[in-house]
Amino acid sequence: MKVIITGSTGMVGKGILLECLESDRVESVLVVNRRPLGIAHKKLKEIIHSDFLDLNPIKEQLTGFDACFYSLGVSSVGMNEDDYTKFTYNLTAHWAEVLYQLNPEMVFNFVSGAGTDGSGQGKSMWARVKGKAENMVLCTGFKDAYAFRPGVIIPEKGIKSRTGWVNVLLILFWPFYPLMRKMKSVTTTSNIGKAMINSLIYPQETKHLENPDIDRIALK
Repeated sequence: MKVIITGSTGMVGKGILLECLESDRVESVLVVNRRPLGIAHKKLKEIIHSDFLDLNPIKEQLTGFDACFYSLGVSSVGMNEDDYTKFTYNLTAHWAEVLYQLNPEMVFNFVSGAGTDGSGQGKSMWARVKGKAENMVLCTGFKDAYAFRPGVIIPEKGIKSRTGWVNVLLILFWPFYPLMRKMKSVTTTSNIGKAMINSLIYPQETKHLENPDIDRIALK
């Protein structure tokens, strides 16, 4: 399988990337970043591209792929709805449109979040916008598509968050990781990556995948 990964410099995206590089099921990986990832691997190719809202300059390099693991995202903290929509819905819609034109038989996996509101009617701004993005991805027409909705995520294999306060919390909760791993509300960066890969091999009837679904699919 040949996959594209976005957001590979973030905690979730890097977890997905590491699992893809280790998996015998993944033949090659293309990452598209604004800044160099700093990882070299025989299966890995990296494109540095500054404007993610304009993929035209790199379109020719985005063909021939079986899946996109889309983990781009921004925090809604301090953002108004218009700005958050631009970087959450509009950005995702552009990627989905371009990739569907180039690879209509691809599987598109969108990293959303627990608590996302698919109805578009809720009071939470971020949940409404994420829900709108989920619905758009699932209705684009890809061979298959999933909205991954992780809640609490434990980073593995040396991965850290790019958000300072999140790293502080991770350090504080580190002694409780063995107990937390047994909780249904908790998953890991490794399991998200494994579930992404396995979703290509074992199609799921459920398209909105919460932490228990992610952990279940990761074990296949």
